[in-house]
Amino acid sequence: MIEAAITPEKRLKRVQRHIEQMPSLSTTVTRVLEICDSPTTSPNDLNRVISLDPVLVGQVLRLINSAYYSMPEQVTSLTRAIIMLGLNTVKNLALSTAVLERLVGKTPFQALSMNDFWTHSICVGVTAKAIATIKRVPLTEREEYFVAGLLHDLGKIPLNDRFPEEYVQVLESAKPGQRPLHQAENMIFGIDHCVVGRMIAEKWRLSETMIDSLGCHHNPDEAEEETRPLVEIVALANAYANTFAIGSSGDLFPEKPMVTSLLERVGVSWSTFSDLRETVLDEIEQAKIFLRITQKGQAHEH
Repeated sequence: MIEAAITPEKRLKRVQRHIEQMPSLSTTVTRVLEICDSPTTSPNDLNRVISLDPVLVGQVLRLINSAYYSMPEQVTSLTRAIIMLGLNTVKNLALSTAVLERLVGKTPFQALSMNDFWTHSICVGVTAKAIATIKRVPLTEREEYFVAGLLHDLGKIPLNDRFPEEYVQVLESAKPGQRPLHQAENMIFGIDHCVVGRMIAEKWRLSETMIDSLGCHHNPDEAEEETRPLVEIVALANAYANTFAIGSSGDLFPEKPMVTSLLERVGVSWSTFSDLRETVLDEIEQAKIFLRITQKGQAHEH
């Protein structure tokens, strides 16, 4: 039954409690994130931390030996795998693994297909990375755009989990032509998934970039100046997934003025933007390999 009398403050408290009870990131993952954010880190530093976590060792080796990289011969040395993948990719593998482990499949959506939700999230990740490539973002930083896009909608998960019936209402009132989903959330809950996403990112002590990506992708102006270029690209990638209906996380409202403004800010033309389709669909398949590897106990990729 939908609770009509519950106040936004009470809802916020309930969501805060839910997030407080979520498991923290493991010590290994926290150390990996810290080490990779230090400018003086070497592959050996990372090797020392990862080698203490057999599951992560397995994932790193599975990734380098997967169809995603098509290596001519099996790589068996962890240090070599770290050097070949690069610190950023290993960091993002560790982060994606940790997040998906804690959230995926724990609470199926009542009104949204979990499969559509993750297809949308992967699409935003690969589109953000494709736009970063067009903008000549250095190769080592592009994976960050993928992960920021992949995780941007995490705030929807606790809202759906705590208030499943009301979330059905939110999705109804965000039907095409009515209003964007985050506005529908604010109308019904008094908070939206950006607020909740920021709370999750802060609990897990993610980087400022990730915090702003989760918290500001519907209002990039609210992002810090140094993180804003990435947040604008994630916002544009989100608009891409919604405009071309690749997967769905419930947002069916095409915010045309927002798309026009983001294209201008990011410096990408509409034709370049709409021509991304083939790259994006191909990359989604590649990313699914990457993400399957992050799931424990998966069979090796061939």
